[in-house]
Amino acid sequence: MTAVRILVDADACPVKDEIYKVAWRREVPVTVVSNSWLRVPDHPRVERVVVSDKFDAADDWIVEQADARTVVVTGDILLADRCLKKGAIVIGNNGKPFTSASIGGAIATRAIMADLRSGAGVTGGPAPFAKADRSRFLQALDEALVRLAR
Repeated sequence: MTAVRILVDADACPVKDEIYKVAWRREVPVTVVSNSWLRVPDHPRVERVVVSDKFDAADDWIVEQADARTVVVTGDILLADRCLKKGAIVIGNNGKPFTSASIGGAIATRAIMADLRSGAGVTGGPAPFAKADRSRFLQALDEALVRLAR
């Protein structure tokens, strides 16, 4: 059985520090995956993986590594879908879990919003990251790791 671990889609992740804190407390390894070099703590449980700048290279690497003993942290709905299909637990940067029950709606909403932005002059993206999101994320990550440890 593989060990529990956390894979982070790190390029635009606003909760890296929170991930490290929970991972160290739970003694779970973290792999921070990005297209360019990012500063990560000098800690034996934190690994940095820099992939090429090819489109979706980080996503492809994460999907290849994901399994039922993995928590994936990402704000990317399509990456979340791919990781769920591999059996991983997937948590959004805002702490909301992606599940097989919710991912279809999330993909549909993403497509609708992309259409609106491209044709109707609608601009904007997700709501700004808030303190409540950070708190929800910490709780969701901790709960996911507890579940996998059983």
